Amino acid sequence: MKLWKAALVLAGVLAVASCSTPKMATADEQLARGEYFNAAATYRKVYNRLKKRSDRQMRGEAAFKMAGCYEKLNMASRAAAAYRSAARYDYPDSSLYLGLGRTLQAEGRYKEAIEAYADYLKYRPEDPVAQEGMRGCRKAMEGQKTRYLVKPATELNSHRADFSPMYVPGEYDRLYFTTSTEKAKGDARSEITGTKRSDIYVAKKDGNGKWQRPEPVEGELNSEADEGIVSFSPDGQTMYLTVARRSPAADTSVEIHTSRRSDASWSASRPFEIDGDTVSAYGHPAVSPDGKWLYFSSDRPGGFGGKDIWRMRIDDDHRSAPQNLGNQINTPGDEEFPFVRSDSLIYFASDGHPGFGGLDLFVARRDESGLRWNVENLGQPLNSSADDFGITFAEGEKGYFSSNRGDARGYDNLYSFELPDIEVAISGYVLDKDEEPVPGATVRIVGADGTMKREKAKDDGSFRFRLNRGTKYVMQAGAEGYLNVKQEFESDPAEEDAEYALDFILVAATKPQTVENVFYDFDRATLRPESKEALDELVALLNEHPNIRIRMTSHADRVGTEAYNQALSERRAKSVVDYLIAAGIAPARLEFQGLGKSQPKRVTKRISRLYPQFAEGTLLDEATVEAMNDDDKAAADQINRRTEFEVTATDYDME
Repeated sequence: MKLWKAALVLAGVLAVASCSTPKMATADEQLARGEYFNAAATYRKVYNRLKKRSDRQMRGEAAFKMAGCYEKLNMASRAAAAYRSAARYDYPDSSLYLGLGRTLQAEGRYKEAIEAYADYLKYRPEDPVAQEGMRGCRKAMEGQKTRYLVKPATELNSHRADFSPMYVPGEYDRLYFTTSTEKAKGDARSEITGTKRSDIYVAKKDGNGKWQRPEPVEGELNSEADEGIVSFSPDGQTMYLTVARRSPAADTSVEIHTSRRSDASWSASRPFEIDGDTVSAYGHPAVSPDGKWLYFSSDRPGGFGGKDIWRMRIDDDHRSAPQNLGNQINTPGDEEFPFVRSDSLIYFASDGHPGFGGLDLFVARRDESGLRWNVENLGQPLNSSADDFGITFAEGEKGYFSSNRGDARGYDNLYSFELPDIEVAISGYVLDKDEEPVPGATVRIVGADGTMKREKAKDDGSFRFRLNRGTKYVMQAGAEGYLNVKQEFESDPAEEDAEYALDFILVAATKPQTVENVFYDFDRATLRPESKEALDELVALLNEHPNIRIRMTSHADRVGTEAYNQALSERRAKSVVDYLIAAGIAPARLEFQGLGKSQPKRVTKRISRLYPQFAEGTLLDEATVEAMNDDDKAAADQINRRTEFEVTATDYDME
């Protein structure tokens, strides 16, 4: 239990039946004092004893009140079963369907919870709590998964309830939290929870950054009472905490206390007075980072229902009356456990905003106008169908929170969380047209966000850059003896890891380069339409490098005479030059030649990959090809029939 919930009286459950038996009256008195654990046990005995048909009405009443106690104890499964029993015995209170909806939702049984909320809304169609509950169930069924990584803090948790972790500002090597461990001070059992009354413990990290066994805080702070849910002044010298207030003359409630630190020791706590109000409950203190404001949760008059988050000025020269944070944050439900990161960024727990069940963690961000808060559910896995609350942050997007997920006893446990950095990167290779790594290649990247990086490719031609999301980039790869290549792209703005792949194929300026996919009609020099794409890429290359001159060379296969192949290859090379001129390339930049079958191709790494039957380095001359089978001859002839270009100068029009 969480001090606060464990200390307040159940709303709507205190209507004592007119014909209460002594046992029922005892349970009602326990309930009125907020002793939920004891009251649940007594109601259970009453329920089991009432077996006559004439006891039907009283049995329904016992089941309903027992359900309310179990709900307060976070025992959702038992509470749901008891609410169903109350409905089976026709208990005349429509709020049992609201309780049934809440507890089914807390178990993650969302379809059944929606049905229960719908039954309740038949009686009270405008009830905002039930409406928000239904929205939360639908939201949970749709899923709202985030990138947070959540793990049980097994090194910190005891076998009882551990909750509401908190760092002293700047001291991230120690973590304070509330616990009802069996080692808590005193022997008294809480009538509310049945466990030891809670104390404040602290865990410290050793020299290796590993958490040591949690220990009670030093000094006189822990007592026979319930203490917990702490926050600290910016200098770490003052602790604000929640303490259970118990009196025979009043309902059990909570109030805010303070304690002072001397070295590592904390003083006995003293009540912190809030405008003289001794009737309302005040708990879950949270000090703003500048120390000027104290935020807290309270059921004081003037709120929006349930418990609201308030704040008051607490610096020495400015004490103010409490201010409600307004209906953008507060709802008819409960808003509790605030954590203030700045005056525009507040985290809190709520069961009034749409959530996955029980208390969910939310963040409120104030907009630029300073007039509006935008509230957002933190999503799964920070939130679950159970109670999730009491978050604290170390540096960055990591820290601890508490939850009773997966604990049938309803005990809260500490969990760590971390939001991993989004890793967006681009990687690839700088290769030549034969798919060999380009030696000494350099890759540069410039982003629209001002990013400028430069990296030398590794021996295998590989490179890799970290990127930002949703950014336009221009990249260029180059190396001595090669033409630079430029590419543009834009990274996706999505909030998720991404790995982009991009290869650069550099054109050597010192050796012939094959133009792939240039086709001619059989026995003619006429270019076929399929050649357009490859030749347009060559046009683009020439436009991108306006200072280069090139020579187009055409080669023939072994079939035919030397003279015939020489003439055919020359006409074909001229056809390509004519195409380039028609596309706007200056004739002075172009020359052509035909080499017939005088220069057969040597098999490169790329050719060997495409034609595994040919070993890398093999020269496809006439004698070699003639010794092949018919299929391999056809493939070799196709390789030899090629069109190439070679850079002849790099100073065109540079005067």
